[in-house]
Amino acid sequence: MHLNPFSWSKVSNIIYLDSPAGVGYSYSPNPKEYVTGDIQTAKDTHAFLLKWFEVYPEFVKNPFYIAGESYAGVYVPTLASDVVKGIKSGAKPTINFKGYMIGNGVADDKFDSNALVPFAHGMALISDAIYKDLEAACKGKYYDFHKNDKCDQHIIKLYKALEGLNIYDILEPCYHGESESDKNRRTTNDLPDSFKQLGRNSSRPLGVRKRMFGRAWPFRALVKDGPITLWPQILASYHNNNGVPECINDAVATRWLNDPAVRKALHAQSEEVAGAWELCSDRITYNSDVGSSMIPYHTKLTSQGYRALIYSGDHDMCVPFTGTQAWTESLGYKVIDEWRSWHSNSQVAGYLQGYDHNLTFLTVKGAGHTVPEYKPRESLEFYSRWLDGKPI
Repeated sequence: MHLNPFSWSKVSNIIYLDSPAGVGYSYSPNPKEYVTGDIQTAKDTHAFLLKWFEVYPEFVKNPFYIAGESYAGVYVPTLASDVVKGIKSGAKPTINFKGYMIGNGVADDKFDSNALVPFAHGMALISDAIYKDLEAACKGKYYDFHKNDKCDQHIIKLYKALEGLNIYDILEPCYHGESESDKNRRTTNDLPDSFKQLGRNSSRPLGVRKRMFGRAWPFRALVKDGPITLWPQILASYHNNNGVPECINDAVATRWLNDPAVRKALHAQSEEVAGAWELCSDRITYNSDVGSSMIPYHTKLTSQGYRALIYSGDHDMCVPFTGTQAWTESLGYKVIDEWRSWHSNSQVAGYLQGYDHNLTFLTVKGAGHTVPEYKPRESLEFYSRWLDGKPI
């Protein structure tokens, strides 16, 4: 345990929120509140923010930004939309909302699902022959690969080539030990036969609903019409790896965050009241109810003048930068800052492209799915510059 010299709290006040109720240390005395979804989560979080600013009015005039990673690609724009609606309707206190940030976030079924193959080829994880066969059989439509038998056959070859990699950072090792979170096993009996080869059979049924599969939710199509996705490994490994995503070791976090002294120091309720901290929670039933694409949310928010920084760790294979780069470009905004490198500590730290409407797409070189975890110095650099309105 050590202090982080590159904490974002050095340049900003940060509210950390376990949301929706039932994850992390958050809980509800009403079990019905554990049945939720995208729309309700945004509504609840907006209500929380209004109450928080009511309790701490000294912060209400501060510029306010919303940030998140991974599935926050849904949480952030839906919450931002509710905040903007609240401002327009006169909700009090008036939140001084200025913009939002999303890192390696899910955004759109088609863009996200079509991102893996070009990423894998560009990173030399598949051969030219495999890539050309995929292109010829699927014609670039990997989102609907299960509807095309020839495409499906080549997708299996893709899985084989990528098997064993840490999808959250292809440069990092994959942890293969036993998890702490859940000693009971999950079953892969409800997976398609071609996916079962990716995991070991077990006995416990899947407890969470829709796209909630641990630390990251790679594609919004994960459980749309059954468990069909370009990442069946995540679903299979969630079943067979004690309820923890593949390659993740949650032992230290689980023991530390469930220590009574730690919970008391963090002002969290006891385990008897709020339940144990788990990396993956079984008690939530979560429904996707905002549609297949977040692009309309981004278009509406940025067109109203709110700033947006969309960043990607460029070695994340869960939500590859290739899809994020494609959907940000698809908005059709004028490029006002041509593709270029940006620097930290006198070194190239990544690349960016700036658009009008205050939209920036940025990559972080060598970072994985959770960018500040992998590149803390570089993250603080782009974060503080962006907050200050300075060129990155």
